[in-house]
Amino acid sequence: MKNETLPDAAERERAALASIGALLIDSGKLSPADAERVLRHQRLTGLRFGEAALQLGVVAEADIRQALSRQFDYPCLLPGDPRVAAEVVAAFEPHGAVVEQLRALRSQLLLRWFDRSERRALAVVGSQRGEGRSFMAANLAVVFSQLGERTLLVDADLRHPRQHKLFGCDDRQGLAALLAGRELPEAVQRVPGLLGLSVLPAGPTPPNPQELLTRAFTPRLLDWARSHYDVVIVDTAAARPCADALTVAAQAGGALLLAQRHASELADTRRLVDQLRAAGATPVGAVMNEY
Repeated sequence: MKNETLPDAAERERAALASIGALLIDSGKLSPADAERVLRHQRLTGLRFGEAALQLGVVAEADIRQALSRQFDYPCLLPGDPRVAAEVVAAFEPHGAVVEQLRALRSQLLLRWFDRSERRALAVVGSQRGEGRSFMAANLAVVFSQLGERTLLVDADLRHPRQHKLFGCDDRQGLAALLAGRELPEAVQRVPGLLGLSVLPAGPTPPNPQELLTRAFTPRLLDWARSHYDVVIVDTAAARPCADALTVAAQAGGALLLAQRHASELADTRRLVDQLRAAGATPVGAVMNEY
């Protein structure tokens, strides 16, 4: 009986691996003729389909990784996709060292903050501009969505917004318009190719961001977001020149502090921790950004 089942098992494995070939053909990375060559080489060598294709030189390693991501339902984009900026590395490089570190941070946040239903929103804060808050917020939102979490990325930096540029969003509608009384559904935008990820851009830059963010509608907005999404990541303005970040973090409940290696000052970070606690926000953790 054992010898009779082995060919079937081997055939099933070949079929599963060959499906990578189908994905590569569908994406235009592999021609049908080259796929036949790979299958013949695979039978001769006993290699997996991807290994055989790489050995023959008919595809690049990045193509194999992309096909594997699609096969295992792990949403990511092809390198160079113009819809999302290259800065959002988690959308393009699921196997890169930076993304592995982002996944490790995601695990810590799941354990330390997103372990309760009322803890679904987290603000990314920092003392000064250029520390990488937008980079961190964008990539964290992507890795949470890749885990299968319904994720909303909110750009609450009403002074120097960037998320609409990173994700190619229409910024004519956004958070500023909502705070001024516009309707919500028109402003929230899905990110094509990244299932489960939506973005609420900042919208047009208002003359009174601090006043808008302190209005009662902001807590109602976050309550709505918590009821519709598993994870809400909020990008904020630099905390040292204005109080916007403290206002947003207090309403979100938790804050992830970001500092830039060789640039941020320790005294500023300590002061920000004290200010967050005084505002009623929980400092969930701190990250030293090197990118």
